[in-house]
Amino acid sequence: MSATRMMILGVVQWMQPVHGYDVRRELLSWSADKWANVQPGSIYHGLRKLAEEGLLREVATEQVGARPARTTYEITDKGTDEFHALLRTNWWNVAGTPDPFMAAFSFLPAMPREEAVAALRNRAMQLSAGNKQLSAAMGSDWAKQKPVYVSWMWELAMDRAEAEIRWCERVARLVEADTPYFPAQLPAQ
Repeated sequence: MSATRMMILGVVQWMQPVHGYDVRRELLSWSADKWANVQPGSIYHGLRKLAEEGLLREVATEQVGARPARTTYEITDKGTDEFHALLRTNWWNVAGTPDPFMAAFSFLPAMPREEAVAALRNRAMQLSAGNKQLSAAMGSDWAKQKPVYVSWMWELAMDRAEAEIRWCERVARLVEADTPYFPAQLPAQ
């Protein structure tokens, strides 16, 4: 939740006063659900929780016609302090995001070799397709209206994906070549 927490606080600080819908729309426009695991449904819950903790302040609630009521938020001084603490923690520390693939890969011997090879090549194709989408987005008029560092973030995501694509292809070749998964027994001394 710390990435979601930080991102909600940061967007509220930038856009305040702001409705939850606009926070959600902004984060989804950044594709934060993909690279920061900020799930769309968690944003409204996060806003309410941050308000309960005194990190955000509800400024107003309004309802237009038959639409659901919309609450407007601002960040509090405590929220600003929390945002900066999370921001600095995430800037200065390296933390890998848990990827279920790593857990599944740890059971490589449980997969038939042919299926493991196909799955690795499929993963490489999916990563490549994601890079093509990001590349197209970077060339769009929409992206040209965003700060330049947004494209730098996308470049980092693409470079990481390219490294994983190369790894998938190399490991697929090793599995296909019947490379043993376990080291040979050491001779008794």
